[in-house]
Amino acid sequence: MYPTTRLRRMRMTPQLRSLVRETTLSPSDFIAPLFVVHGTGIREEISTMPGQYRLSVDELVKECTELYRLGVLSVMLFGIPEHKDETGSEAYSDHGIVQQGIRALKAALPELIVIADICMCEYTDHGHCGILHEHYTVDNDATLPYLCRQALSFARAGVDMVAPSDMMDGRIAAMREALDREGYEQLPIMSYAAKFSSAFYGPFRDAADSAPAFGDRRSYQMDPANIREAMREIESDIAEGADIVMVKPAMPYLDVIRWACDRYDLPLAAYQVSGEYAMIQAAGMNGWIDRERIMMESLLSIKRAGADLILTYFAREAAALLREAKY
Repeated sequence: MYPTTRLRRMRMTPQLRSLVRETTLSPSDFIAPLFVVHGTGIREEISTMPGQYRLSVDELVKECTELYRLGVLSVMLFGIPEHKDETGSEAYSDHGIVQQGIRALKAALPELIVIADICMCEYTDHGHCGILHEHYTVDNDATLPYLCRQALSFARAGVDMVAPSDMMDGRIAAMREALDREGYEQLPIMSYAAKFSSAFYGPFRDAADSAPAFGDRRSYQMDPANIREAMREIESDIAEGADIVMVKPAMPYLDVIRWACDRYDLPLAAYQVSGEYAMIQAAGMNGWIDRERIMMESLLSIKRAGADLILTYFAREAAALLREAKY
């Protein structure tokens, strides 16, 4: 007891604090989400996500080269198609923009882990994550074959991992079966297992032009109020063959990350989504917060909650700071 026990002793210098630090960040913890567009020489800043860009394939390779130099070993690709239709056909075209990005990155940076998001919202003219019923609701079972076609197209392009984010029931089992049948049994699946119907996705929908044309996604993304249901979703995806499971968003759902970490022994990812990024950027740009410290503290909180991997738009900047031993 005090005064014999003085917990402040181990906080007195930076060296002592570092010696007993329980949670640490590394650039290899990060997965950088990137937006790919058709064309050349395009580096178009996203207005609602300052510091993030829509990149043509040539610029994508440059960006990933710098990320890899900083120790960020993984990227997640999202595609912005030239045209959209009711079935999102560019998503599963072997000439689609993500497929082009995969081939270019694997040629230029063969050791980089290239992950491709699987969903239909960016590619459909209605902006929903699946095939529509005639009554304008998403048909779960009719959507599964299209998701499998997308996964197979990415596999043929040479992707290292696929990451379905659609939240259709049974999609992991269907995808695993389709990949195995075509000889891609070694291709891992990272499942957006507990993806909540969140208002924090707004800037992403601007970046990817993926807002639904009508209604919302509450009939397939999770109710933010439910944590036990999130555990059921994760458990179901593990049983269906997921190799990594994800919680999305991250900071508003740190309790979900902690529950998942305690219950399951698979690698656990968390996605620090566009709204989380945009709020920190905006407050920092206005001088209301110490943006750099809050950026790093937010990432640390996600890791401390139990995430093994963090998808974050701060990947490049945070990795640079860690390389400079500033944190």
